[in-house]
Amino acid sequence: MVETTRTTEDTAAGASTFRLMGRAFVVLRIFTGLVFLSNGLAKVTGVQDVDLGFFSFTLINLGGAKGLAGGAADSTYIAPLKAFYNDVVLPNWGFFGVFLTIAELAVGLGLIFGVATRLAAVGGLLLIAPIWVMKWHTGLYLWEYPAEDLLPLALLATIPAGRIAGLDARLAPRFHHRWPF
Repeated sequence: MVETTRTTEDTAAGASTFRLMGRAFVVLRIFTGLVFLSNGLAKVTGVQDVDLGFFSFTLINLGGAKGLAGGAADSTYIAPLKAFYNDVVLPNWGFFGVFLTIAELAVGLGLIFGVATRLAAVGGLLLIAPIWVMKWHTGLYLWEYPAEDLLPLALLATIPAGRIAGLDARLAPRFHHRWPF
């Protein structure tokens, strides 16, 4: 009889821990989504510096993104990435700027609403990974990007965080729980 009670208590404690972890991933998912959405909106509006009085921050607008991409391309030792950015991306910034804006808005909205969460996280990783790789040797982004972008996105790409307080929870049953996101 004692074994049954102990097992039931362990199961209840495990379920409670699972719910707490799930809520923590919801917070991480929404916060990361807000970062991408706000930077996407900055590209639409051209706003870079935001001062709310009690809190101020800088967003990456289209000009800042182009400068960041150009600086990374100029400083990298990875010849194929350097050539791609200098010969394709930067000369065609009109197209790539619009693509980046739409991609950041999609990643942000996907993470905030928890729809195709894993796909949104992978999309975010694909947006920032080339810059991170090009800046790796400088040491400038080694600890900044992993802490604020890469690690949360990698976690969200592996864990179905949209299935708790997200639209993925409603989509999964419609696909007989084979919804991959």
